[in-house]
Amino acid sequence: MTVSYWIAVHWLVADTFAARTTSDVSGLTVGFSAAATFALLMQLPAAALLLARLLRGPFRRAPLVPAAPAPDLLGSVSAVVPTLNEAARLQPCLEGLSRQSYELREVLVVDSRSEDGTPELVERAATRDPRFRVMTDDPLPQGWVGRPWALHSGFSAMAAQSEWFLGLDADTQPQPGLVASLVRAAIADNLDAVSLSPQFILKYPGEVWLQPALLMTLVYRFGPAGEFNATAERIMANGQCFLCRQSLLEGVGGFASARDSFCDDVTLVRHLAASGARVGFLDGAKVLKVRMYEGATETWREWGRSLDLKDASSPAQTYGDLWFLAAVQGLPLPLMLFFYGCGANTPMVLGALGTNVALVAIRVALLWAIAPSYDLSKAEQRWLFWLSPLADSLAVLRIGLSALQRPTQWRGRIYSHR
Repeated sequence: MTVSYWIAVHWLVADTFAARTTSDVSGLTVGFSAAATFALLMQLPAAALLLARLLRGPFRRAPLVPAAPAPDLLGSVSAVVPTLNEAARLQPCLEGLSRQSYELREVLVVDSRSEDGTPELVERAATRDPRFRVMTDDPLPQGWVGRPWALHSGFSAMAAQSEWFLGLDADTQPQPGLVASLVRAAIADNLDAVSLSPQFILKYPGEVWLQPALLMTLVYRFGPAGEFNATAERIMANGQCFLCRQSLLEGVGGFASARDSFCDDVTLVRHLAASGARVGFLDGAKVLKVRMYEGATETWREWGRSLDLKDASSPAQTYGDLWFLAAVQGLPLPLMLFFYGCGANTPMVLGALGTNVALVAIRVALLWAIAPSYDLSKAEQRWLFWLSPLADSLAVLRIGLSALQRPTQWRGRIYSHR
């Protein structure tokens, strides 16, 4: 009897434990399925939008190539380069501009009272090429950001005979044939304004890993360079190299529409497009190089401040883009690992796993697509470029942080909140 009693107790305890374990496992499975359902509801619409954008890539305009000198465009372009303590990286820009041909009438370097010898560097260049001229802009007016003010000052001083205004950043390295190629493309495609996606020069390991992830946030949101079918509020631009008809800029008051924008390039071109101008954003990796920032820290701090494009977008656009980037770039790798390791095999979990595997595969494949946008010839540990998908969550986080706050300093200037 005693033996029978303890056998019964043993089986009762065992059955109870088994039932509770089964219940716990069932509860976890339900939880995983619920998480998978939520992920699919968030990601599937974003994934469809991403595919629609990327599938337009094969039909985009071919990248620009260096063009031969164009005597028929003699003196049609005035270039403006804004500077503020750029002596350490301005020389390649000046040398590249000096190699441009007949089309370039003048180069106005608009300096904002640099203290590192930048004006003297330009004056020395002017002794070798009379097209160069340095000017100092007036003190920054209330309500203006430094870069658009310098560009506006240069635009106001450019030669009246020039048909085209060309804005170039000090960190750009124009390649031979850039100006001719740019103007030829604008005329051929009947564009009133055009900017270029350059080839980025990377050197240090941190930036080799982080910068491609930050760039990918732009590719995901706006598709590849070379398209012309974007609506005004979704047009992309890059002010590092921006060509525009002088008459068009005169008609909109120069850079006044972008006076207080920290992404003045996108703000301006969207204003131009909304006014009826035809605007293009083209692949210029073969005609323009740029060395933007030194290392991952500066890349995170400086470039990350403007990548959210909130100054050129409505709040709905800004936060809609954050949802989109989180769904298709920031979360796929963590979610893939999570659903793979959870051990549940429900249809929802398997669907979420497959969706995120596909998104990670797309991201890896896009590395091959953006590789021509990078000059890694002098990069340390260039293999880190291929690991840049591991930085995607950080890149999306940086966009989110930037969207929540307005910059208080930029290129050495301090700005009060407005």
